[in-house]
Amino acid sequence: MIVVMKPGATPQQVQHVVDLIREFGLREHVICGTDRTVVACIGDKRMVDKGAIETAAMVDRIVPILAPYKMASTEVKTDRSRIEIGPGRFPIGGTKVGVIAGPCAVENRDQLLRTADAVKAAGAIGLRAGAFKPRTSPYSFQGLGMEGLKILAEARQATGLAVVTEVVSVEQIPAVVECADVLQVGARNMQNYPLLDAVGRTRTPVLLKRGLSATLEEFLLAAEYILNGGNTQVILCERGIRTYEDYVRNTLPLASVPELNDKTHLPVLVDPSHGTGHAHLVPAMSRAAIAAGADGLIIEAHLDPEHAMSDGGQSITPAVLGELMPVLKRIAQAIGRDM
Repeated sequence: MIVVMKPGATPQQVQHVVDLIREFGLREHVICGTDRTVVACIGDKRMVDKGAIETAAMVDRIVPILAPYKMASTEVKTDRSRIEIGPGRFPIGGTKVGVIAGPCAVENRDQLLRTADAVKAAGAIGLRAGAFKPRTSPYSFQGLGMEGLKILAEARQATGLAVVTEVVSVEQIPAVVECADVLQVGARNMQNYPLLDAVGRTRTPVLLKRGLSATLEEFLLAAEYILNGGNTQVILCERGIRTYEDYVRNTLPLASVPELNDKTHLPVLVDPSHGTGHAHLVPAMSRAAIAAGADGLIIEAHLDPEHAMSDGGQSITPAVLGELMPVLKRIAQAIGRDM
């Protein structure tokens, strides 16, 4: 349930409600909107005396939350969440559309630093690259690990781009937090609940990718684990789901973007690279994603896709990215947004 405060409620009056909520053994999550504050109550509501809370000063009403994903729901927060990432505090959500780009994996220092310069020149706000790579085959390139993180930190220092990289296990989190601005939870880990709990205890933004066969409700419940841990900086990423189609690596269901925008206040990115698996489809699906209302894109871009150590077939070149960005900006402006 949520406690809706009347407009003009003072911090002291909000704190009094928080104290009452705690007395009933619940945890609070205070959300300050543009004209009023709401307090989400987390925990077992059966022993709560709602009357005691309703009669507190400046309480407007108590509203039950019907959605199974409580804190991610627009029932709790009607305003769209805006999350700032990186040294430049680049916004994700709100009126802005942002593009994050880079190779699937950190392969070596020269490759990453040159790519970082190229994606920055194209107008991207973030650099994506994996230091740890969960791969289907144990014989595939698994990433450079800690050395890769050091290279990512160097690229951030040199360019000012926000660094987005995947965290695969709970043990990796402290090291990744030191070197990255956004913790990516990959599709294979969307329902790795210990990992979701752990990144929820950090205060670093989390990019949560939709699982290969997850429903939207399961996707939002995975986000709820992170929010429930106290980390409100969650960015959703639609990266395609596995279907019977074989002309693409995954099927990219762009209808999920407006549906998620209707169901949750969290920002929504689209990954057209994993969503298609083919570089020639990435520009078209990028354009469509922005038109559908995505808050941004995360795109694989490689200096030499033919010789990439992973996912070269779905990686565009920095030159293609540079040609795509002005088109995306025009689409964003056409729907009342900006890049």
